[in-house]
Amino acid sequence: MISSAQRTELEAAAFRRLLKHLDDNKDVQNIDLMILADFCRNCLSKWYATAAEERDIEIDYDQAREAIYGMPYSEWKDNHQPPATAEQLDAFNKRQN
Repeated sequence: MISSAQRTELEAAAFRRLLKHLDDNKDVQNIDLMILADFCRNCLSKWYATAAEERDIEIDYDQAREAIYGMPYSEWKDNHQPPATAEQLDAFNKRQN
């Protein structure tokens, strides 16, 4: 059986691995993640900010986004996020209904 501290350490390592995987695969768009998995980098940012708030750690949404994206969101968006295609928007809208 693992300890609570070990569990936290493993969860943190897995989370860092997820962030690295997303960073290594910038071509995977947030809208595609939302269509397939119902979460994206922005969701992770919101969860990160919420976790900070629950622990009385002052991190705003922009800081949370930078922690997840590894750079300011505006920079990531400019460099890695093309406009959504009509097909992506259609699939996203169908999933939301």
